[in-house]
Amino acid sequence: MMNTETQRPAIFLQRRGLTLIEVLIVISVIAVLVGILIPALSDSRRAGRKVACLSGLRQLGVAASAYALDHDGSLPYGPKAPPPSATNFYPVTGNVTSLLSLESGAPVGLGLLLERYLADTKAVLFCPDADQVQDSGAALAAVGVSQVEGSYYYRHASVVSLSGPLPPPRMNIDKLGKNRNGAAIECLAMDTQFLAPPMMAAFNIRPRTHHQQRLVNALFRDGHASSHPNTDGRYTTDIAISVYDTLDRILEIFESLDAQ
Repeated sequence: MMNTETQRPAIFLQRRGLTLIEVLIVISVIAVLVGILIPALSDSRRAGRKVACLSGLRQLGVAASAYALDHDGSLPYGPKAPPPSATNFYPVTGNVTSLLSLESGAPVGLGLLLERYLADTKAVLFCPDADQVQDSGAALAAVGVSQVEGSYYYRHASVVSLSGPLPPPRMNIDKLGKNRNGAAIECLAMDTQFLAPPMMAAFNIRPRTHHQQRLVNALFRDGHASSHPNTDGRYTTDIAISVYDTLDRILEIFESLDAQ
């Protein structure tokens, strides 16, 4: 029987390596593919974090509604603001705040939901798309001990004045009241987009932004959450201005979202 291997043309018996030009072409193709895939994967991860943030806001809305059912319809409110100080982030009772607890450790704003209504889902108080490194576990452990910030501004009263002698009225979940423009209050919470100059770090005041400042996610009174473009900085504030001007700016942002 004739060996079939010997019948093959010699060209099939020779092994030829890749030339330098071929190797360079392969490397170039791989580089192009990587250049295409990495941004796509990054965008996909960013989109996933945005969706997770929206889901967390909706959970906060459910928890706030459950709280209201147990408190005669009142949304989480207070406590009374402590005396003014350079490091106190809560100068006006009932004002918009990103705090979960005061310097004394007393729960405030959305922090009032932690013990009962968010006991098993505490991490939703922290957006997964923060621009600064955050340790949510350490922050949650400090609630009840010191001043702690979450990822969201919470609007827990019908604020019409930032310096009035009396605290603003509580907001009832069925009737939130009017904002300073006389329009119905619709927006309850939103991502913080808060800038601060380096010198403010001495007072423990640091930037706290999310989604690369490209957008803000917001929670509304009917329980839905939605995203709003921030490429023009319309939802960003800067502590470089005075504290009360900063608070006023945050209220203006909420009022603009009321009109969405």
